[in-house]
Amino acid sequence: MQRLYRSRTDRILGGVCGGLSTYADIDPNIIRILWVALTIISVGIGVVAYIVAWILIPEEPEKSQ
Repeated sequence: MQRLYRSRTDRILGGVCGGLSTYADIDPNIIRILWVALTIISVGIGVVAYIVAWILIPEEPEKSQ
């Protein structure tokens, strides 16, 4: 079963969109565009949702070599 993590490598701010894109197996830019659209349409709720996701979603574990 796949777990949802914030991305360590594909991040612009907190890695939330990169982690969601890895989990959903889609391009991270699509997630980012949808998140911006949600923020604009909902008058800022997307920003609050992003901060909550940043706090609640754990960061991806480091890869051991």
